[in-house]
Amino acid sequence: MYFVKTPKIITSIFSYLTWKIDTNEPILYLTFDDSPTEQHTDWILEVLNKYNCKATFFCIGKNVELHPHMYEKILSKGHVTGNHTFNHINGWYTKDKDYLKDVEACRKYVKSKLFRPPYGKIMFTQSKALIKLGYEVIMWDVLAGDFDKNISAKKCLTNILNNIENGSIIVMHDSDKAAEKMKYILPKFLEFALKEGYSFETL
Repeated sequence: MYFVKTPKIITSIFSYLTWKIDTNEPILYLTFDDSPTEQHTDWILEVLNKYNCKATFFCIGKNVELHPHMYEKILSKGHVTGNHTFNHINGWYTKDKDYLKDVEACRKYVKSKLFRPPYGKIMFTQSKALIKLGYEVIMWDVLAGDFDKNISAKKCLTNILNNIENGSIIVMHDSDKAAEKMKYILPKFLEFALKEGYSFETL
C-alpha cells in the first residue's frame, strides 16, 4: 500500500522530514530513485535536456560503483544527486548502526547531504541520526507509482497530473522494473507541466 498524494496528517506528524518545498511559485521538484542505470539514465537525461528541465537523482551506491560514468554524466548535465543507501535497504528491517553504515558507504560515491530512504521506510531513530549528521531527509508529495505492476502507465500519469501543486516533490524511478511506465510518463508530464506554467528546479 502507498499514497499517491502524501496525506497532510503524515507530513504533519513527520514534519522533520522534507515532503515538499514551501513556495507560492509554480515550481516543481522532479526526482528519480535508484539511479544510475546503464539502460535508462541516458534516456532520462536526453528527455530532460529536450525540455530544458532539471531533476534530482537519488543514487544507490552500488549502482554508482558499477556505472561511474553515468553518475558523472548526471552531474555534468547540471542535475543534483542524493544518497539512496549503498544497497537499497529497508530501514524498517535494519538495525540503526547497519543502516547508518550503509548510508555512509554510499557517501563515498555520492557526495551529497540529500538523503532519501529506499521504499520511504525509515525509523525515527535513523532519520534523527542522519539529520544530526547533517543530512536532509527528502520524502515526497506525489508518487507516480511507476513501480506498481498492477496499474497502467496512463494511471501513473494521471496520478501525477491530478496531484501536483506549487512545491511538489515528485518521484519516478530509474530502474528496469519501472522503465516502461516511466518512459511513457516523463515526456508527457514535462510537456503538460511546462504548458501549465510550471518550472523545474533541483533540491
